[in-house]
Amino acid sequence: MEKIPSFSINHLTLLRGIYVSRKDNVGGEVVTTFDIRMKEPNREPAIQPGALHTIEHLAATYLRNHPQWKDHIVYWGPMGCLTGNYLLMRGDLQPQDILPVMQETFRFIAQFEGEVPGAAPRDCGNYLLHDLPMARWESRKYLEEVLLQMKPENMSYPA
Repeated sequence: MEKIPSFSINHLTLLRGIYVSRKDNVGGEVVTTFDIRMKEPNREPAIQPGALHTIEHLAATYLRNHPQWKDHIVYWGPMGCLTGNYLLMRGDLQPQDILPVMQETFRFIAQFEGEVPGAAPRDCGNYLLHDLPMARWESRKYLEEVLLQMKPENMSYPA
């Protein structure tokens, strides 16, 4: 089988950041898949599943209610390797285009208090797997160390 492009990225040198993973034409419209990389793969501990699950619920809820971007959001979900998330958006977009909304999103998560949206037995397939304190900690770390300090090397996949 042919190796898919996302497995061809050099994960040994990949930094935390926002990357364009792929662009697809769907029904005559471009859908951009972003790699929202919160951890350096194979060099930092992965995000704990409960924290990543909570980040998923909060980010998806925030983005799907965002006044400017809600109509562009197709999907937000965790990577199987637990080092980040995928964000699929309608439009031919670049990391620079979504940096402000990613800063807003992770600031929202870092400051969130209360009940996690959709974290009830009726609403979630694994409602017990949530960790709001760690989701807040991971989001604050990513916001402060990456999103607010963004450099070109955090927006372009390594060779």
